[in-house]
Amino acid sequence: MKQGKPIKKGWLVVMILVALALYYYMALPVINIHAAETWVFLVILIILPAGFYGRKKRIGIREIRQDKGMRVFGGIFLAVVAAYLIGSLLSSPIINAKKYQKLMAVEKGTFSKDVEELSFDKIPLLDRDTAEILGDRKMGSMVDMVSQFEADNIYSQINYKGNPVRVTPLRYASWIKWLTNRSEGIPAYIRINMADQTTELVKLEKGIRYTTSEHFNRNIYRHLRFAHPTYIYGELSFEIDERGVPYWIAPVKKYNIGLFGGETIGKVVLCNAITGETKTYAIDKVPQWVDRAYSADMLVKLFDYHGTLKHGFFNSILSQKDCLETTDGYNYLALDDDVWMYTGVTSVNGDQSNVGFVLSNQRTMETKYYEVEGATESAAMSSAEGQVQHLKYQATFPLLLNISDEPTYFIALKDEAGLVKKYAMVNVQKYQIVAIGDSVSQCQEEYLSLLFRDGVKKEEPKGEAEQASGTIEAAAAVVLDGNTHYYLTLQGDDRIYDVAVQEFPEIIRYQAGSPVTLEYQPGEKVNQVTALGETGQEVSRAETEKEQTADKKE
Repeated sequence: MKQGKPIKKGWLVVMILVALALYYYMALPVINIHAAETWVFLVILIILPAGFYGRKKRIGIREIRQDKGMRVFGGIFLAVVAAYLIGSLLSSPIINAKKYQKLMAVEKGTFSKDVEELSFDKIPLLDRDTAEILGDRKMGSMVDMVSQFEADNIYSQINYKGNPVRVTPLRYASWIKWLTNRSEGIPAYIRINMADQTTELVKLEKGIRYTTSEHFNRNIYRHLRFAHPTYIYGELSFEIDERGVPYWIAPVKKYNIGLFGGETIGKVVLCNAITGETKTYAIDKVPQWVDRAYSADMLVKLFDYHGTLKHGFFNSILSQKDCLETTDGYNYLALDDDVWMYTGVTSVNGDQSNVGFVLSNQRTMETKYYEVEGATESAAMSSAEGQVQHLKYQATFPLLLNISDEPTYFIALKDEAGLVKKYAMVNVQKYQIVAIGDSVSQCQEEYLSLLFRDGVKKEEPKGEAEQASGTIEAAAAVVLDGNTHYYLTLQGDDRIYDVAVQEFPEIIRYQAGSPVTLEYQPGEKVNQVTALGETGQEVSRAETEKEQTADKKE
């Protein structure tokens, strides 16, 4: 019996170490006093040895207080729990309302100045759900890959070479597919242009080896934890740099108030998804191509602190004077090669209308507030759905656009299959102005006409039309927003003239060498033709407009 005691002690130590090692490998707890999971890990470190000790000594519940060793374990346990509870209290908004309110610096912005009008090829028309449908369809068409891989459900929205896109890696379809393919890695990722809806499967020379679908050391969460055991990571995202190289973007949380309060981002870890190489940047040194350091949920929470805690914590609960909060959703807007989170702002009292909206940069946390009273996003969605209620289309969460210097909700309308069928524009301040179109350009045209009709905008008087005559030197057909236009140049004239085929179908009879007389409105790059005739014939703008009006009525 005496010879067996050392073996039992050694076995006890080994069992404790193995249990702790397994827990650490599977749960990946961070070693940082600012993380709640670290305190849970400390509690486990106390409970496990105490349990083995009590089992060895055969100590019952009644004998716990009498045993000196168990009293030591109990004292340590109570000290850890007390430290955690006190730290939580000292970190709470209850006693730190002013500090929480100042976590996010908010500037007042000018909408027409800060949010420029976007061209149609820069407007993100797809939401995440539709992008996921397109990604799954693309995978279904790739016969050589669909049996081994499937699209991950990440679909991060980024700016790529000036275009709004969503990207997501592939993942192994099952454990068996992982075993047979892990040596080569994942061969591609999906890139979806949110403006023109083109979906690409981007194949890589070397496969992605660090992913969420790996099971051991190459699992991206485990890889990042082993690289930086003390970092408290925020929400992970998948992005590509300007060369198309895939990266994992791992923001590192910073706690500004007490032990557990005032979360912001202090660092960002970039991990090459192919090689696993990591590099850490301070938040103000993050490369320009990175679009997402702050998650939308964190930005929303920070603005809610800013809006509700102006007069202290108890005011935010009781009288709620001057309290503002974000609405129940958000979307993204591409500005200046960055992705900005958009959400509406409403009164805490819930008066069913917005008092303004917020734009917040997901890379820098720069935040601007715009005082624009109007409809909530849900009201705008209901207005858009009401226009097509016979079709039973569902509205997506709005995107905020600048249309002719008017804050405008842009909404995609989807059918039961989740595909976009129509588009709607709803004026933020006068949400009874709703335009519906099969294309973005058609929707905008209808929207502008409604703004003029209701007196929201006044048509600017056009300058006097000018005339040009000569022989056509070159004619090229182009398609703009689904409509065909002819760009003409005349001999000895370096100006470009734009003739819309929809308004002047007779242009198809003209070719290089044909004499022509044009009446046009001068423009910066091209001159818009308003009347057309052969040289020697009188060109009448009034007659042309009269004929066009008659044609439209028919």
